[in-house]
Parts: sequence; C-alpha cells; structure tokens
Amino acid sequence: MIRITSYSLKLVILPNVKAEHYNHMTDADLLDRYASEGNSEWIGVLLERYTLLLFGLCMKYLKNEEEAKDAVQQIFLKVLGEAGKYKIEFFKSWLYMVAKNHCLMGLRGRQGRITREITDWLPLVADEGNISLLLQNENTYAWLEEAMKELDEKQRQCVTLFYLGKQSYFQVSEQTGFSLLQVKSYIQNGKRNLRQTIERKMKESSLKK
Repeated sequence: MIRITSYSLKLVILPNVKAEHYNHMTDADLLDRYASEGNSEWIGVLLERYTLLLFGLCMKYLKNEEEAKDAVQQIFLKVLGEAGKYKIEFFKSWLYMVAKNHCLMGLRGRQGRITREITDWLPLVADEGNISLLLQNENTYAWLEEAMKELDEKQRQCVTLFYLGKQSYFQVSEQTGFSLLQVKSYIQNGKRNLRQTIERKMKESSLKK
C-alpha cells in the first residue's frame, strides 16, 4: 500500500521494499521491470523518487499543506491505476502532467465554492462599484480570509454567526453571552473594519502593478 504519512512526505511502500536500493536504475529500467513483471512495487519505487517534486507542484497550485498531501496520495493511486494501460516513454514528464491536471481539476471544484462565498460576502464589505472588480481578482478570497483574521475575537465571532451562520441578533446574543447592544456594535464595527481592510488591500495591489 502506498500512502503519505501524517507526519512527513515519506512514501510507505510494501515493508520489504527499500527504494534507495534501486537508485542505480533509471526510470525507464523501472518501467520495463513493471511492464515485464506487473509488480506494482516498481511503480512504488518510481513514485517515492518523485514524492517531493509532486508535493512541491501540489503546493504551488493548492497553497495548502494538508490539501497538497491529500492530492499527492490521490495522484499515487491514479498513477497505479493508469501506468499499466499504455507505454510511458518519459515517466517524470507524464507524472508532472497527471499531477498538474489533478490539481487544476481540484481548483475548478474549489472555485465554485469560493465564488459563492465571495458573492455572499462582497455586498457586506465592498462598495457597489468595487464588487465587480473584486469578483475578477484572484486575490479576493485570500483578502477576505486575512481581513477576518484582523478582526478582534468578539467582532469575528459575531460577524461569523450573523452573516455566515444566518443567525439573528437575539440568537447571536444567546450563543455568545453578549448583550443585544454589544452584538449590534460588534457586527457594525466588524463590518466596517472588513470594508476598510479590503479597500486597503485593493489599493496596495493596484500600487504594485
């Protein structure tokens, strides 16, 4: 079984296989062995050889360590399923293509969720004239996450419950223990601070161009 451990990127192949023992073999040699014997251990040796390359590529696209680790594992499984179906001339190039396509497909799926979240949030934190620009900007989601982190804990808690949790002022008050007056104040100030942070990041981005 091939998997990524939760503590590292070390590829775990079948217990008796030591990938470092095959450093003298080229990718083509290992592929030939796999083609002649049908033993997936040879593919395992190849995959361990390129584990860090795959992780770096996945990090480049996904920007998240846990998602990148999961993607590497999924790519391993995909390679095990595909490698025996046709002759692979250049394994590294083929593996790179498989990994890139996997990441791009994942980003397309994520984009739908991000677009919905951004569309819900923007009327709250941006002027009407800026909304269309923010929807077209690939940095908008990151800006929103950063802006939320910059709020103090009370503002962030109330804003999240009220806007994302769709709770009423009264429900937020019950859940947090804040008075209704405090809840309204935290939400109003949080919304203002989010707007100011987004506007600042838009200006900083335009100055860099």
